[in-house]
Amino acid sequence: MNKIKITLPDGSVKEYDSGVTPLEIAKSISSRLAKEALVAKINGEVKDLNTPINEDSEVAIFTFNDPEGRHAYWHSTSHLMAHAIQALHPEAKFGVGPAIDNGFYYDIDINDQLTEEDLRKIEEKMVELSKEDNPFLRTELPKAEAVKFFEKKGDNYKLEILSELDDDNEVISIYDEGDFTDLCTGPHVPSTGKIKYIKLLNLSGSYWRGDEKRNRMQRIYGISFPKKKMLEEHLEMLEEAKKRDHRKLGKQLDLFSIHEEAGAGLIYWHPKGARIRNEVETFWKDAHFKAGYELLYTPHVGKSWLWETSGHLKHFKENMFAPMQIDEQDYYVKPMNCPFHIMIYKSSLRSYRDLPLRWAELGTVYRYEKSGVLHGLLRVRGFTQDDAHIFCTHEQIEDEIIDVIKFSLYIWKSFGFEKLKFYVSTRPEKAAGNDDLWEKATYSLENALRHENLDYEIDEGGGAFYGPKIDIKVKDALNREWQMSTIQFDFNLPERFDMTYVGEDGKEHRPFMVHRALLGSLERFMGVIIEHYGGAFPVWLAPVQAAVIPVSQNFLDYAREVRDKLRENGIRVELDERNEKVGYKIRDWETQKVPYMLIVGEKEVAESQVSVRKHKSGDVGKMATSEFIEKISSEIKNKNQ
Repeated sequence: MNKIKITLPDGSVKEYDSGVTPLEIAKSISSRLAKEALVAKINGEVKDLNTPINEDSEVAIFTFNDPEGRHAYWHSTSHLMAHAIQALHPEAKFGVGPAIDNGFYYDIDINDQLTEEDLRKIEEKMVELSKEDNPFLRTELPKAEAVKFFEKKGDNYKLEILSELDDDNEVISIYDEGDFTDLCTGPHVPSTGKIKYIKLLNLSGSYWRGDEKRNRMQRIYGISFPKKKMLEEHLEMLEEAKKRDHRKLGKQLDLFSIHEEAGAGLIYWHPKGARIRNEVETFWKDAHFKAGYELLYTPHVGKSWLWETSGHLKHFKENMFAPMQIDEQDYYVKPMNCPFHIMIYKSSLRSYRDLPLRWAELGTVYRYEKSGVLHGLLRVRGFTQDDAHIFCTHEQIEDEIIDVIKFSLYIWKSFGFEKLKFYVSTRPEKAAGNDDLWEKATYSLENALRHENLDYEIDEGGGAFYGPKIDIKVKDALNREWQMSTIQFDFNLPERFDMTYVGEDGKEHRPFMVHRALLGSLERFMGVIIEHYGGAFPVWLAPVQAAVIPVSQNFLDYAREVRDKLRENGIRVELDERNEKVGYKIRDWETQKVPYMLIVGEKEVAESQVSVRKHKSGDVGKMATSEFIEKISSEIKNKNQ
């Protein structure tokens, strides 16, 4: 038997017989790893654990603790769910059933409208099938055989997927699990017995391939874990997430609204929401000026040649609103700000002495999103980008990236986010720009992160076609990850718009261009911080920072004096003049999550003081109005969390 060398993630090299499987390798390392192993990466590709290895290879074994392991676990659970549905509803046809960030879903074409009771029955059947511990078995076959198989099943959805494969000689993979067979590229966990604790979460409508003109389907979302405690903790987190849902809190706290009858995916900011947004914008602008940026304002529409030149009409048209005719020419509302910033750059001759140019804009853009994916503030059709572009020389680029990374850390920590993860996305198969530019740009991104001693992961091939990028994910109070900031190189637009600067040698050179968004969009950012804080914003962001509550109508005059003093000192304050019992008013302001309540009655008037209550903490004692103003002003200035 030939021997092969297996290199493990820690750099160690072990010899095995040719044909060894990742599961056998796991067993040779430890019985615990073999028990918990789900899938393996072999020379960069994630594969089933029973895949034979016949040459020297790099191998990593993944468990549920690894993203690759969780992905396979949830993908396998979606197959198990489809199997259970087929057993209960033999007429069901299946669309796609992928793993997602937190669980899985499957789109189903079924005669009956499913209910919560149906979900319970499907869940019970899944547990029953799990106990059978059927293996997930991969079979590879020619496309023609796969077509015959799914024609016999009468599965038009899988046949459509197969019809879109260009190469008739392409090898197709299917997976068998018990008496259920599905078209799938895999990989999967070894057997259904690995899938222990399951919860089907909800039902929703969907369309085949996301096209509203195609068949309407039913989508079931679910989650699964290898340990009961993991499932319990996740369900607790979901309950807390429901309480923090920005759509619910937006209505409860009177922050924003959406009016389908006036236009889907468009946000109406109410006074209190606008106060928070104004505070965010003011902080953002001040921080940018201090960081050496200048602010721009650009139009909302532009002639079609702008988008033809930029490439948006070729690569992004389906996400743009339809054109409007003005003076017999097509105009488009802007989906991005970049071409407008480039027009300003080209408005005069640029020298190397002018660079770097750091230009930022809170620019409102418009993108067409299908109605099925619109989701409160998180997925909209009109939004304000926290946008900036840096134009610099090749020699300046690394220092600029380092500064942007430092800036992003400062911004996120100011809003109370301490946990950030960094990803470097490299060149995809189809990309603009030569190899040298990509190599230099990618190195600059990685080197900037190393310079700041920041850990990062590589997203192979995940860059945009026009350049590599850094993506920053933040974790909120519920430990959920949100993709927010991005720092992107662009070799495409400087070339397309013939951007130049005069170098020290007197010749024209092409500048480096960096797209940079820190908050992403104000709408999505606001949705995230509403949920992060659960609507209980820190004092500096709160729409109402203090409420003055007189014990009775007899003390309204003094309450007005207190309100006026706070207002004169720039504190956002409201006076509760309702003729209600003080206990009722306190409870009501608690639900509004106002940081401070100032109670005034006979004693407070006599002593020229206020009784201070803090949200969730209760009574914190009496103090002079001036003392309270000093206290709250300090919290606002220091942006206390």
